[in-house]
Amino acid sequence: MAKGKQGGLGDELLGTRFGELRDASGPTKGEFVPPPDVSSTEEIEEALPEQEEFWRPPARFGTVPVEANPLGWDSRRGYYKLYPQVMLPTQVVERVSFGHPALEPNRLFWGDNLHVMRQLPSQSIDLIYIDPPFFSGMQYNVIFGDQNELRSFSDIWEGGMPGYLIWLNARLYEMKRLLKKTGSIYIHLDWHASHYVKQEMDKIFGYGNFRNEVVWTYTRPGTAAQKQLPRTHDVILWYSKSNVWKFNTQHIRIPYADSTVSRGQYSIATSKVTKGIEKRVLNEKGKVPEDWWHIPMIQGNARERLGYPTQKPEALLERIIHASSEEGHVIADFFCGGGTTPAVAQRLGRHWIACDQSRVAVAITADRISGIVEQMPLEQAGKTFTVPDFTVEHWGIYEAKRLSETPPDQFRQFVLRAYGAVPDNSELGIHGHKGAIPVWVGEPSQKSQVSAQDVVNFANAVRKTVRYQQDNLRDGTMLAWAFRPDAMQAAQQLREQEATDLNFIRLDMVRIDSPTFREHVNVLSTDKADYSTFLTFVLPPRVEVGWKKLTGLTYRFDVSETIVLNAGSKIINVQWDFNYQGVFTSTQGFSFIRTTSKEPTLQVDYTFPTSGRYHIACKVQDDVGGEGLWTGYIEVK
Repeated sequence: MAKGKQGGLGDELLGTRFGELRDASGPTKGEFVPPPDVSSTEEIEEALPEQEEFWRPPARFGTVPVEANPLGWDSRRGYYKLYPQVMLPTQVVERVSFGHPALEPNRLFWGDNLHVMRQLPSQSIDLIYIDPPFFSGMQYNVIFGDQNELRSFSDIWEGGMPGYLIWLNARLYEMKRLLKKTGSIYIHLDWHASHYVKQEMDKIFGYGNFRNEVVWTYTRPGTAAQKQLPRTHDVILWYSKSNVWKFNTQHIRIPYADSTVSRGQYSIATSKVTKGIEKRVLNEKGKVPEDWWHIPMIQGNARERLGYPTQKPEALLERIIHASSEEGHVIADFFCGGGTTPAVAQRLGRHWIACDQSRVAVAITADRISGIVEQMPLEQAGKTFTVPDFTVEHWGIYEAKRLSETPPDQFRQFVLRAYGAVPDNSELGIHGHKGAIPVWVGEPSQKSQVSAQDVVNFANAVRKTVRYQQDNLRDGTMLAWAFRPDAMQAAQQLREQEATDLNFIRLDMVRIDSPTFREHVNVLSTDKADYSTFLTFVLPPRVEVGWKKLTGLTYRFDVSETIVLNAGSKIINVQWDFNYQGVFTSTQGFSFIRTTSKEPTLQVDYTFPTSGRYHIACKVQDDVGGEGLWTGYIEVK
């Protein structure tokens, strides 16, 4: 088979995005802003609605216990007691550009959605739709098979239904904080837990802010040994943030039934009376749908079908987005899966934020959005579409290769933030401080090693600090990818002077990719929670693509020689773009391909439309989060 060249994803950006949303160009190189303290006592005291009458204990039954707070809630610390806030930056690994860099980009996150949400500003989202894991078992909910996905779902099922509800409640609480006062949330569930979640939502959002229980009905074949009625509906709970909410009846009307039309007449004028009987006046745009919606599931040959079992139809999201938002509003989905919500929001002219814990899901979503924009007309009905860029941002699991290729200032800020230190260049030779301790950071390249001279220079810089001279503080920390033996020896010699020489310096030397570094993750909690696993680094697979001609214009492509570089990982997904134009957009049917045993397909056959020279791209993801890109040209004859 012929071989092509290894390719890259283009420029990478690093940044943390905290504080208010901007109307400027979004994340830029080297931008780091401290996160807000959203765990304040004042905010927690106001977090739950006042609804004492609804949850008042029945006096005539004596002291019957009634729990008015949602499961897992602590009156002093909210959900920060069970889930401490982890102060890690985000890594912007890609910005997909559509030609309007000055616009605030849409944002796609890979990471734990609870911690991603905690780093977003309050009252910044107009509408949230989520389709969280149903309480139907891990086997059903693990779609993409990432190790991160498997770990998360193991946590969800621990403790049965109460554990599931606590896990979900912590996230619903953050979603309430993120919603604007006129905002709404739709949570998609099924029979396993909808009635339990309804009670928790009443406590978090207020029973008075419950708007509807929407029943989504669909059809599917029953089984030969049917012993009960077929389960052919899901439940969508709609709550508003307050008693003022958006509801656009004019945008969601559906046709009247033929029998209704035959009994009435279309008119936007007044009712007419014929022979003493007043006819119904029907809206020419149709009726507002009831709280049960019959929307078919995605058919096997539908263009929107991606190939995984829990994908929801775009028509369902269209109705929700039309009902509860306007053009330009911000739509969010923190369990985005294959990206149906951001895809529909993109088409309907909304801004969007999406998040998923699966790297494959994020890759498929990014691919889907790029394809939608590629197909969108520049102008429609006299209106010109201006499409913002979107960023792909990682939280907690970072791409080491991209990090090592960033400019030194960016790299040092990222490392300091991840370590829980504060960047500070006010003293020569010192890059930041963790508490009172000076911190120095090495070079970005993973091939670089700290030398003995670096150790001496940093020790001298520490000696010149005010704290060294006045407070007798003699500690320092060096952070780097690697340390040469002579550097370790120099640091040891400095320590050994402590017994005989007041000029001693104690230097800790910490590798950036070590467990010791992860122990310093900044967790805002007094509890001893092990959150060190969040801070990990991944490497991209080394993608190797081979091909051969089968017949006519049909070629076979193979990535089985691809090398995964992350220990213990394996290829979990392959995407193909057989007409690569600089922005990766999977060819229809080539984004989530599985064998009959549900393993990723490493060999695919593709028939080109005509002969000629084609630019081809292939993305490969492994199951710990590494993603590699290959691009190359092929002459089709």
